[in-house]
Amino acid sequence: MTTKTTAAITGVGAYLPDYILDNIELSHMVDTSDEWIMSRIGIKTRHILKGEGLGTSYMGERAVNDLLEKTGTDPMDIDVVICATVTPDMFFPSTANLTCYKTGMKNAFGFDLSAACSGFLFALNTAAKYIETGTFKKVVVIGADKMSSIINYNDRNTCPIFGDGAAAVLLEPSEEGYGV
Repeated sequence: MTTKTTAAITGVGAYLPDYILDNIELSHMVDTSDEWIMSRIGIKTRHILKGEGLGTSYMGERAVNDLLEKTGTDPMDIDVVICATVTPDMFFPSTANLTCYKTGMKNAFGFDLSAACSGFLFALNTAAKYIETGTFKKVVVIGADKMSSIINYNDRNTCPIFGDGAAAVLLEPSEEGYGV
């Protein structure tokens, strides 16, 4: 009997910016209140990336470094990096490529996927196929967005929903019978 190779998540890393925008502060920016936000959305706080020149790749870099440290993975062993984002630093080079450079993943190629809310799942499924076909052994998937850079803080219907942050997962082959 042949064992099917599946893709398994073997590690997780994350980064959240230090600055927290709470509902009280937000209510000074737009016509809203903590009660209005909590009754409709249920969000009390959101993390916001502050600092000149800091973008999505900055957060992706920190999430990947957290992942590599937690898993003890050498950045040179990573084959592919896929970044799901709708807020890339720029269109070229991709946020994935910028993150590869910043984290020392010099053997990896990278690309971004832009699919909004479903982006991370799209990237995860894409990465799983690379593993399952035997094409690559170690794939990093990043979900990262600096939503504060595109949010209209005059629109009380949308501005309370979004914040900034990044997460990264490592996918590797598994023959345990479970997968992504």
